[in-house]
Amino acid sequence: MRLAIGSDHAGFALKEDLKAFVESLGHEVTDVGAFSGEQPTDYPDWSQKVTDLVTSGKSDRGILICGTGIGMSIAANKVPGIYAALCSNEYAAKLSRLHNGSNVLVLGSRTTGAGLAKAIAEIWLVTDAEGGRHLARRQKVMDKEAGSHVAPQGAKAGGRVVVMSHPLIQHKLSIVRDKNTTVKDFRDLVQEIAGLMVYEISRNLPLEEVEVETPICWTKGFSLAGKKLAVVPVLRAGLGMVEGILRLVPNAKVGHIGLYRDPESLRPVDYYCKLPGDIGERDIFIIDPMLATGGSASAAIAHVKKAGGKRVSLVSLISAPEGVSRVTGDHPEVDVFTASIDDCLNDHGYIVPGLGDAGDRLFGTK
Repeated sequence: MRLAIGSDHAGFALKEDLKAFVESLGHEVTDVGAFSGEQPTDYPDWSQKVTDLVTSGKSDRGILICGTGIGMSIAANKVPGIYAALCSNEYAAKLSRLHNGSNVLVLGSRTTGAGLAKAIAEIWLVTDAEGGRHLARRQKVMDKEAGSHVAPQGAKAGGRVVVMSHPLIQHKLSIVRDKNTTVKDFRDLVQEIAGLMVYEISRNLPLEEVEVETPICWTKGFSLAGKKLAVVPVLRAGLGMVEGILRLVPNAKVGHIGLYRDPESLRPVDYYCKLPGDIGERDIFIIDPMLATGGSASAAIAHVKKAGGKRVSLVSLISAPEGVSRVTGDHPEVDVFTASIDDCLNDHGYIVPGLGDAGDRLFGTK
């Protein structure tokens, strides 16, 4: 297992003991610091380093240590996709995995001795999360998390990176990755995943009360307020996601941005841009199945912003850490929604493991 471990100055000594112990169990450990117990440091800084590795998929789980563990626990649990458990005994550590699926273990160096800390870490590392009712409960937490990270209409975008962990999305994504999936099935699945993703993303769209006459009587219901949505696919692969989204939000206007990636420089080259005239009044979903280097996505966002777009989100099936970093660096106010953040880019700029060239697989070209 790939583990990231970090501590502030108060947790440094326990971190060193625990790191050696975990490595002796055969795990691959990345130590992000601190690297001294003498110089005071701030626990949120070390928490961020560990959680970044876990959410990017570069580490499978993380371990954080400070004086009591409380500060690290609070800081870590502010990060979407992180489920940090502060444990003071083996029983709590085991159940934090069995029931809660924690992916970060938090320990207090001033409350937990080295021997107990090793026992806690060992059982936490070997325990798998249970399914059944516990999976259903964890899914409610993830659903709440996904919903809370979508900015309401009119609010300033949060610049968040949200990984969609819904079981249906993850199931269909695995089929899409399979090189043996046919063009027709690939195209259908991309549309289905896009629909499922926009269902999650749009859960906080504003509603207004309306009156409806049923066959029995009049009653009150709700309707989307304003219905001001725009879907902007990045040509050509983004076209494969449009229909799946429009099935749920058929009144959305559709713009198009034409970009291709130069095979030598890997830089985006633009050739077309057509957007709704009232783009500045709409919540905008820029869609592209693959967020690789991030160059095309960043350029597409820049086009929309130049045209007056204000509330912009990027929706991708699969992302590379490099692409996420590029987009969040160039456009820190833009939310990024994806079904997976993969390992890395290869020398040709393809996402690994990825799914190959999404455009070729959608349209049967080479």
